[in-house]
Amino acid sequence: MLFLGLGSGLGSVMILDGTLEPMELAHLPYKNGKTYEDYVGVRGLKRLGKKKWRRHVAGIVELLKDALEAEYVVLGGGNSKNIKKLPRNTRLGDNRNAFIGGFRLWKKKTTHRSS
Repeated sequence: MLFLGLGSGLGSVMILDGTLEPMELAHLPYKNGKTYEDYVGVRGLKRLGKKKWRRHVAGIVELLKDALEAEYVVLGGGNSKNIKKLPRNTRLGDNRNAFIGGFRLWKKKTTHRSS
């Protein structure tokens, strides 16, 4: 699964066989000397308007899903609420799940075993 967080920037995480791998895809070059984040982050939304922004989101979701061979994509973050039509094999995530997952990871890392 590829998670893409549409907020002030672009967050990205791959989850494969239960392993979470944070990624820094936001700063990769995309178009016209700008990055993915410049198009689908809040700056892109403000610059492009919702209609063009949505087209770039759909295109970038497809591009990253195919490039990373993800089975499906989950879109989250504050600006995901601006998506009207989801690209194929994509669903909206609930930000509450991000908190639950974060707490699980934190608990797992802070639990110490005695030898």
